[in-house]
Amino acid sequence: MRRKIAYPLATLGMVASTVVVASPALAHGYVSSPPSRQALCAAGTVANCGAIQFEPQSVEAPKGSTQCNGGNANFAVLNDESRNWPATNVGSSVTFNWVLTARHRTATWEYFVGATKVATFNDNNAIPNASVSHKVDLSAFSGRKTVRAVWNIGDTAAAFYSCVDLNIGGGGSSTPTTAPTTAAPTKAPTTAPTTAPTTAAPTATATTAPTSTSAPATGSEWAPGVAYKIDDVVTYQGVTYKCRQAHKSIRSWEPSIFTLALWLPL
Repeated sequence: MRRKIAYPLATLGMVASTVVVASPALAHGYVSSPPSRQALCAAGTVANCGAIQFEPQSVEAPKGSTQCNGGNANFAVLNDESRNWPATNVGSSVTFNWVLTARHRTATWEYFVGATKVATFNDNNAIPNASVSHKVDLSAFSGRKTVRAVWNIGDTAAAFYSCVDLNIGGGGSSTPTTAPTTAAPTKAPTTAPTTAPTTAAPTATATTAPTSTSAPATGSEWAPGVAYKIDDVVTYQGVTYKCRQAHKSIRSWEPSIFTLALWLPL
């Protein structure tokens, strides 16, 4: 069995010449689920985000910022509350999942709601895995809140920032693994109508294609716009990969680029 490990040092795909994309050395990490604001931009759920849609992992700024963009003027869109960022319904305990495209020695991971620090995870200057998860207790809060997740680098003055909009206690006991793309369809009635129709009507089906699809059968070719789950298996350019972290795929996140961060070659 061939096993080829390729670190994610490739560029993030071809984009228009007017858009500046971070070089591989500047690619780092962000919260992928529940979807952070930059994840929503990268997935196209929130449009017209500028450069951040192509480099969601690059929100790097000095430690100590209280802003969603860390004070990085290149990504000011992340501070724009007029965009009405979609909030993910969660319970009182939430697991935040990071995708790291370049790993650095880590001091701490911190989570804030407003000015209140709700959790700290100390890595003691170790190098983290390509994907990192933290379970955070948010039972002291309810309703719509924005959680600011901070990755404090251990050997520089920099940190990486991700803001995640949540509806705490909003009907979900577990954290969704992909960014929401549309409002949930109206639930079908559970009881029969009071009068029967004169002819049997077939069950209604959607007339438009969904914006994302479920993962294909094991071994199918990788494709963008698919909600992949952990352990899903795909092929890409003749190589078979297993999904390491649930995500909705987009162009420039091909398995050959995000090897180890999102995909493990088999």
